[in-house]
Amino acid sequence: MPSVTDIADEIVAREGGYVNDPDDPGGATNHGVTIHTMRRLGLDLDGDGTVTSTDVRRLTQAQAVEIFLEHYFKKPRIAELPQPLQASVFDMQVNAGGNAIKILQRLLGKMGFNVSVDGALGPKTIAATARAMAAAPAHLVDAYGIERRNYYYALADARVASRKYARRRDGGKGGWITRAEEFMDARYRLSAAEHAWRVAKWG
Repeated sequence: MPSVTDIADEIVAREGGYVNDPDDPGGATNHGVTIHTMRRLGLDLDGDGTVTSTDVRRLTQAQAVEIFLEHYFKKPRIAELPQPLQASVFDMQVNAGGNAIKILQRLLGKMGFNVSVDGALGPKTIAATARAMAAAPAHLVDAYGIERRNYYYALADARVASRKYARRRDGGKGGWITRAEEFMDARYRLSAAEHAWRVAKWG
């Protein structure tokens, strides 16, 4: 079983280096860390008094891993979730912030657990997740992965500029979809035909 640091290293490797895609609301990003996160944390790496894309470019992989572990795993209390679920929720927290927890909370609601959908891992959500894992130990991780995938598709449904993240130019699965499916059993991954049907309405 990979350690949390191993998972963070994998996230950094997956995210790649510096990008500043105008279609990405996250803005300038390096190793998966956005300029908005760096501003929130006050990471003025060149010491000029402001956090700009220059600081984003200066961010190292080691610094990114440290940020993810501290601010996307420890502080959100993901370590208190059932261990099999931690990797997927952690990865989603890096990718989508508090929406990672909201997806979990909505899933718990579908399973009959009464939790608020507020994006925060409080005692009630943590306890409900533990009960859900006990009730469906062979299914909860896959169910969360499916909910992640549905979230990505819904984002692309609503925002044309985001569709390139869910569907490649050749029509295949985009990075968002393959990312979600990495954390689920192969039998729940969509076939090429199923993916094509799902995105057909995009034209």
